[in-house]
Amino acid sequence: MAGIYVHIPFCKSKCRYCDFASFPDKLCFAESYMACVYREMAKRKEELKDYAFDTLYIGGGTPSVIDENYIAMLVAAAKKNFNLSADAEITIEMNPGTVSARKIEVYKKCGINRFSVGLQSAINEQLSDLGRIHTLNEFVTCAKLLKGENFSVDVMIGLKGQTAEDVEKTIEVAAAFGASHISMYALTPEDGTPIYTDYLNGELPDGDEVAGLYESGFKKLKELGFARYEVSNFCKKGKQSHHNLNYWRRGEYIGFGVSASSCINNVRFTNTFDLDEYFKCILSDNFAVIDSEEIDKEGQEEEYIMLALRTEEGIDLSDFKNKFGADFAEKYAAQIKRLENFLLLEDGRIKIKPESLFVQNGIIVEFLN
Repeated sequence: MAGIYVHIPFCKSKCRYCDFASFPDKLCFAESYMACVYREMAKRKEELKDYAFDTLYIGGGTPSVIDENYIAMLVAAAKKNFNLSADAEITIEMNPGTVSARKIEVYKKCGINRFSVGLQSAINEQLSDLGRIHTLNEFVTCAKLLKGENFSVDVMIGLKGQTAEDVEKTIEVAAAFGASHISMYALTPEDGTPIYTDYLNGELPDGDEVAGLYESGFKKLKELGFARYEVSNFCKKGKQSHHNLNYWRRGEYIGFGVSASSCINNVRFTNTFDLDEYFKCILSDNFAVIDSEEIDKEGQEEEYIMLALRTEEGIDLSDFKNKFGADFAEKYAAQIKRLENFLLLEDGRIKIKPESLFVQNGIIVEFLN
C-alpha cells in the first residue's frame, strides 16, 4: 500500500521556528491554490492507476485555516482520481486557534477520521514565545469538539525556559482531553528563522537538557499508557499513524502542492517551494517538480537502515535479506560489534536499545559510513 500527502501552505501567522513552505499573507489565494491541487491530482491519475493507497494526510501550513469545503473537495478529488481504500486513514493537521464545530462536522462528513492537533505546549507563555496563535483554553475547546474521535497531539520540547514539569503538564493535558497519539519532538532551530537568534544567544536548552526533557516526557507517556513506536511518536494500543509508518518502512507515497515530496518506484521528487511558480506550472499543464533523483540500491539500503532504526521494531533481518540479498548481521558485523552496548538482537530483529533511542543519530551514522 502507499500514501498520499497534500500540502496546504497557508496559515494565520508564521511561527518563530517554522521553516516550512507556509504563507501567512496569501490566504486570499486559497481557492485558486486548491483548484491547482485538484488539477495536479487529475494529472497524476493515469500513472498511478495501479497503485492502492491506504492513507491520505493533509498537512501544512495550517490546513484548518482554509474554508472547510475546500478540504471536503480535496478528499473527494483523492477518492475520484486514486484507488483510495474504503477504510483509509485520512488525517488533517489543525491549529486549535482555527477550529470550529462546523469545520469538524464537515471534515468528519467527508471522510476524515484522524485529527492531528498542534498543541506544542500547555504553557501560554511558551506558546506566545513560539509565535503560536492559540492558547491552552483554545486547545481545550478544540479537544472537546473532538471528543470520541481519533486524534493526535504535537508536543514540543527544547523550548526557552521549559522545565520537565512543563513537558509533563503538556502531556497530561493532551491525555486528559482524549488524545490517543502524542508526537513529542525536539525544537530544531533552523537558520533563517526568528528562533535561530535565540539559539545563537544561548537562550535554548542544550543537547543534554533536551535529552533530560525527553526522558521526563517518555516516563510520563509510559505512565499514562502510551507506547513508543518511533523515537518521537507514542500511542495507545492500535493508534499508530499509518501514514507515518509507511514513511518509516520506506513505503511509496505521492505528494501534491507546494514543496510536497514523493517517492514512487525508487524515484524521489519534490515540488517547487514557490507559490507563483507552482501556479504557473500547473496552469500551463506541467508538473511543478524542481528536483528528482533515482535512488540506487545502495541508497535504498541506507534509507532502509536509517528509517528502521528510528523505530521500536528496528530492522527485520529476514525482510532486509529479501530486499537487499545480504545478511545484515554479517555485512555490518564490525559496526554491530562496535555498537554492541547500544543494540539489541532478538526475535529476528536488530534495534537500538530503548534507553539509547533518543540519541539514535550518532548510532545510525555508523551504518551509513
